[in-house]
Amino acid sequence: MKKVKVAVIGAGHLGQYHAEKIFKIENADLSFVCDVDREKAQKVAEKFGSPFVTDYKELKGQVEAVLVAASTPYHHPIAKFFLEDGVHVFVEKPVTETVEQAEELCQLAQKKSLVFQVGHVERFNPALVSAKEKLKTPLFIECHRLAPFKPRSTDVDVVLDLMIHDLDVIMSLVNSPVKSVSAVGTPVLTKHVDIANARIEFESNAVANVTASRVSATSKRKFRVFQETQYLSIDFETGEVNLTTKTGEIKSLDGDLPLEFDAWSLDKGDALLAEDQEFINCIIRGDRPLVSGEQGTLALKVAEQIRADIAKRLQ
Repeated sequence: MKKVKVAVIGAGHLGQYHAEKIFKIENADLSFVCDVDREKAQKVAEKFGSPFVTDYKELKGQVEAVLVAASTPYHHPIAKFFLEDGVHVFVEKPVTETVEQAEELCQLAQKKSLVFQVGHVERFNPALVSAKEKLKTPLFIECHRLAPFKPRSTDVDVVLDLMIHDLDVIMSLVNSPVKSVSAVGTPVLTKHVDIANARIEFESNAVANVTASRVSATSKRKFRVFQETQYLSIDFETGEVNLTTKTGEIKSLDGDLPLEFDAWSLDKGDALLAEDQEFINCIIRGDRPLVSGEQGTLALKVAEQIRADIAKRLQ
């Protein structure tokens, strides 16, 4: 069996989990772990019996694919270096700091016929996968992604840290250009915006109301979709899905309502393993990934609009 030689770049919180998943994948070989922090790189590499380096440029010519889990400001230079060298690239979300950087990487990957995947892990959540066939024409989407404060990931604001997960899912469900964005937000515990709310209107007249906070007392990842005759709720944390369907006309306030209720709960599974396996499979088969560089760029475009509107209001 052919094994794809992969290096994980960034041995921090998320990088160590990606290394674990790549190590588990049968048709992948965790060839290197890289981090500028020698101690981090060595610790993760030794756990899986792999060599480590502290400079990603040392990997030139030694791997077929890289999984970039470094801090966001480094996504573009690292991904560009490897795409130019003919190496397949998976980069964690957000794809880059700017849309211009992301578009450059997409063009480079296309020119070189390379797989360029973005780590929007929620797309591999079994709850969303099971619910997608029910979602035909969303008219209104409401989502809340709340988390207690954690010191990591504070190099970006809450829009790029948390909200972008839901923006990617929304853009995958609403097949329509964005018409307008209105957003508010404020810094609370960091110098960046820590809580934000955005209203996104689409050319199709669909509307999404999105809230994200990393200064919440409790964790919450709820995603609700309303469409004609149906309401669907997804809890990304528990894997629970609830579907309410109107089955007839409401003739009387006193009688039984013509509603059908359906609910199912799925094991949360291992979405991170699923997306890493997708990356390896696409390399071997020459397929396009579920979350391509272009789709990661689309989510980033909406995020930039939201951030710009928030910044304007904070002036």
